[in-house]
Amino acid sequence: MQIDDKPHFYGRRQGRRLRKAKSVLMESFLPTVKLNADNPLDFPFHPQKIYLEIGFGDGDHLAGHSLKHKDIAYIGAEVFKNGIANLLSLITEIKQNDEIGDDIKLLNERSDNLRIWDDDIRLLFPLLPDECLDMVFLLFPDPWPKKRHASRRFINPENLKTLARILKPNGILRVATDHMVYKTWTLRQMKDCPFFEWTATCGNDWKHEPADWVETKYQRKAIREGRKPVFLDFAKVSK
Repeated sequence: MQIDDKPHFYGRRQGRRLRKAKSVLMESFLPTVKLNADNPLDFPFHPQKIYLEIGFGDGDHLAGHSLKHKDIAYIGAEVFKNGIANLLSLITEIKQNDEIGDDIKLLNERSDNLRIWDDDIRLLFPLLPDECLDMVFLLFPDPWPKKRHASRRFINPENLKTLARILKPNGILRVATDHMVYKTWTLRQMKDCPFFEWTATCGNDWKHEPADWVETKYQRKAIREGRKPVFLDFAKVSK
C-alpha cells in the first residue's frame, strides 16, 4: 500500500502531553518492541499461538494477557500515543515520575512476546500472511453511535473479510462492548458474514467475562457508569 493510499483515520492520535518518563519510553524503548514491518511475525522464540489486539487502549488487557501466556506471541495495534506509552510503562513498570537510565528492560517476570504496531491497523493487514493468527481481540472499540457515522465502525464486511483471511480455521474474533448500538450492529454484521459463526450457546457465554479475561480501564469506567459489557466470540468457519 502506497502512502497516498492511506485510509482516512478517525480519532485522536495523542491526548495530554506525555510526562518525561513516558516520553523517554516512547523514544528509547518503543523501538525495541516495535513490530518489524518487513517481518511482522518475527519473535525471539517459536510461539505456540499468535494473538492480535486491535486498539489496545491503555494496554491493561494486552499487558495482563501476554503476562499470563508467555508461550503465545502478541501483536498490539494502537495509534493513540498516550495509550502506547502507558502500555510501555506497564511492561517495564516505569512510572511517570521515575528517573530513567539508559538501560530500559522488560519486567523480570515477562517474556519478550509482545510487539507493537503504532499505526492504523489497516496498514498492517496487507503485511500479514494468510491464516497466521489464532485470535483477534477487538475490545471496547469506538461505537460511533450516530447513524451517519456507521461506516466508521470497525466491524464491517471489508474488515471481516480481511480478518477471515489472516485467522486460522476455527480462530476466534473476540468483540467486547458496553454499547448496545455496537452490540446490535456487530451481531447483525456477523449474522450476514459467511466467514464466522457465533460460538455462544446460552446467555452465560456472552454476558460474562471469558475465563482468561483481563479487565480494562474502559470496562471499569463503563461498569461504574451503569453499562454492562458483553463478550462476543466468533469462530472462523473451517473450510
